[in-house]
Amino acid sequence: MAELLDYLKRAVADQASDLFIVAGGPVCEKLDKRMCPIGEERILPDESERLITDLYARANRSMDRYLHCGDDDFSFAVGGLARFRVNTYRQRGSLAAVVRVVSFDIPDWQALRIPPQVMDLANTAHGMVLVTGTAGSGKSTTQACIIDRINATRDAHIITLEDPIEYLHRDKRSIVSQREIAIDTEDYLSALRACLRQAPDVILLGEMRDHETIRTAMTAAETGHLLIATLHTKGTVNTIDRIVDSFPSGQQGQVRVQLSMVLRTVVSQQLLPDAKGGLVPAYEIMHMNSAIRSLIRDSKSHQIDNAIAAGGAEGMITMDQSILNLYQAGEITRETALDHADNPEQLLRRMG
Repeated sequence: MAELLDYLKRAVADQASDLFIVAGGPVCEKLDKRMCPIGEERILPDESERLITDLYARANRSMDRYLHCGDDDFSFAVGGLARFRVNTYRQRGSLAAVVRVVSFDIPDWQALRIPPQVMDLANTAHGMVLVTGTAGSGKSTTQACIIDRINATRDAHIITLEDPIEYLHRDKRSIVSQREIAIDTEDYLSALRACLRQAPDVILLGEMRDHETIRTAMTAAETGHLLIATLHTKGTVNTIDRIVDSFPSGQQGQVRVQLSMVLRTVVSQQLLPDAKGGLVPAYEIMHMNSAIRSLIRDSKSHQIDNAIAAGGAEGMITMDQSILNLYQAGEITRETALDHADNPEQLLRRMG
């Protein structure tokens, strides 16, 4: 009967992204988007409960919220090993968990192949920068690298609002205040409102979940702060539509005008399986210019992709162009490229 620490050590040693503890099957780790069982022994409900109780003990956290709501988020660290972000949930009446492995150190942006123009967002003085993508696409890591660059190069007060905290930032040239939702503050909205009275220069907002939080975030970006936020959306157009659609219809015109003024950049990313069995990132980058500002204001977001494609000289790139570049460099297969493209038919024609 393996102990929790044995599983955590194995996941770190194998460089797994996640560890899965679900009754009825073996404990599994995720390696390059493949599920790999650790051993052959299936765990029973009492065994999954024992492992998850140990997770809470290591995080020094009460199980009350989990037992009351049926799911919970938290993080903890094991000295000399790694940090872990945990989501616990109930399934078929038993306790289950997914444990994300997070390195103690901020990763090297070059090793992760984050484009220089994304890292240059650390020089943005004010306005809103959005990092978007589906779950597991690397948004948090990209944000952490940008925050680390700001921390190393600017004299600033950086406030991060996260649920839960993943990467720990040590003060360099900046002061970094990291607040965890439900532990250090009640929720994103109240934390963001309080944050505006804490003399921030840079605000990292883990997620924009409702129109009140989005409105407050836009106001913060409008009043001279740099606000970096996450949305679980795929692509710039979906991101803008999601923000606008979260507001009542009577307010959407005003929101489009406000968004066109405060938005600076949208970075959308996804991880694609490469030809060697690993993962390679593809990025869409949109920088705001007068043409895109007009399209947002005039509710013509469906034309934004064309504006991004025409903005190569300004450092912009569409997701399909990024995927095409990877294909032409021999890093991904034709099938992978077409599976992940926004417009597969058009990409096929461009492949020749």
